[in-house]
Amino acid sequence: MRPLPGSERAPARGVVPTAAELSREGTIEATVVLRRRAAVDTEAVLAAAPMSREALAESMGADPRDVGLVVSTLGSLGVTVVSTDLASRRVRISGTVATMGRVFGVQLQAVTSLAADGSPASHRHRTGGLMVPAALDGVITAVLGLDDRPQARAEFRVADARAVSVSYTPTELGEIYRFPPGTDGSGQTIAIIELGGGFAQAELSAYFTSLGITGPTVTAVGVDGVKNQAGKDPAGADGEVLLDIEVAGALSPGSEIVVYFAPNTDAGFVDAVSEAAHASTTPTSMSISWGQNEDAWTGQARRTLDDAFLDAAALGITVTAAAGDNGSSDGANDDRDHADFPASSPHVLACGGTSLRASGGTVRSETVWNNGAGGGATGGGVSDVFALPAWQQRVGVPASGTQSGGRGVPDVAAVADPTTGYAVLVDGEHKVYGGTSAVAPLWAALVARLAQATGRPLGLLQPTFYRAAGTGESEAGFRDVISGNNGSFSAKPGWDACTGLGVPDGVALLALVKAQPGR
Repeated sequence: MRPLPGSERAPARGVVPTAAELSREGTIEATVVLRRRAAVDTEAVLAAAPMSREALAESMGADPRDVGLVVSTLGSLGVTVVSTDLASRRVRISGTVATMGRVFGVQLQAVTSLAADGSPASHRHRTGGLMVPAALDGVITAVLGLDDRPQARAEFRVADARAVSVSYTPTELGEIYRFPPGTDGSGQTIAIIELGGGFAQAELSAYFTSLGITGPTVTAVGVDGVKNQAGKDPAGADGEVLLDIEVAGALSPGSEIVVYFAPNTDAGFVDAVSEAAHASTTPTSMSISWGQNEDAWTGQARRTLDDAFLDAAALGITVTAAAGDNGSSDGANDDRDHADFPASSPHVLACGGTSLRASGGTVRSETVWNNGAGGGATGGGVSDVFALPAWQQRVGVPASGTQSGGRGVPDVAAVADPTTGYAVLVDGEHKVYGGTSAVAPLWAALVARLAQATGRPLGLLQPTFYRAAGTGESEAGFRDVISGNNGSFSAKPGWDACTGLGVPDGVALLALVKAQPGR
């Protein structure tokens, strides 16, 4: 047996063993991730034209010999192989609790703990590191899902009706942010990642009809046994799901929307992103409104998910992710600043939040979203684990607590303050929602319309967006937000760790994207 680097896991918050023990003969599933068949030159991959799934599998996927070795080795130890995928390098496995514990050197317990949003959760639990069979040392890079504690939180907030000063439909925001006229996302696909909740088509149709538009075609895809469950969680994940679909669908009604439902675990998150990225129809954009501070992830899970985002960028997909709703601390209680992951991945367009006051399509003011203690504030800061990307080197990203050159979050922004939020329909109720959760699908919709107008996938957009940043030139395509703070960081001219480069001017962004040579 050999140790698996990055698999060390701390105890869950508020963990309490349950009276009932896990049945040693009960069957569980997990996701095993394998090394790439060869080292990848990331800069070259991101600078090249988008590749096909087949080409990616051939150059960046798993070696068939590695897959064969994993299948035969684990099979000989009593583990069942459920599925394999060369392109995403994943092997889905199942086995009894006793077998999985023996093969991966771990003891699993049944516990309750506090999820990222503070709610109680029952799950399997482990601490410490994992082991892998000696024959698979270096071949297996991650084993996810043995501990199935909730991994992420939805980054949305429901406004108290008494606190709402103004609200906007997504179509109104499309006018305010000048989404390119003559575009509706036709011919594009938007993937949305969800770790719970569900939607009913009738409710979506009612919402889009109320806006005077014909909504998009919306398809649900189940991952790891989870399916669309409409109306099961109206106070929780349903709000996230409907917010995401209604924002993206209203702003890009000509697009196809595919919603991937997966368990809220590290394995579920990775599997959902991988299934979306490697789908038979490659999405134009992928929206993620779930996250958690970087320290709450194991190294193997963080690395594996970031690798999945690299795959997405190589395939020409633009991934948008919410930067968090808990200010510069990202909700941690250690008196330190934290960036939210997956927004902190350098292969993701990180989306921060503002407070917006506009009327008749005219902006009166737009500031950093920060409603004070308990009221929510945009996430933003500096990564402790991802290095400063080349495209951010001129914008003055401050040092983080652990390294002198970390990736700055966010890249872009839009309205997220629930008191100036989004008018949506959730489980039959008209409500106003906020949070950076809404910003990710807004930007995913804008990317779909930009791609429609340019006739090509856009992939990683930051090199284009940051082209003039830090040079003294104006930030083409953005309206800068220079007032407010999210705790430790304050807005300023140019990029900042509250709203990034600013909020979109879609017409100007289209000109910027058209001016750049295609990959």
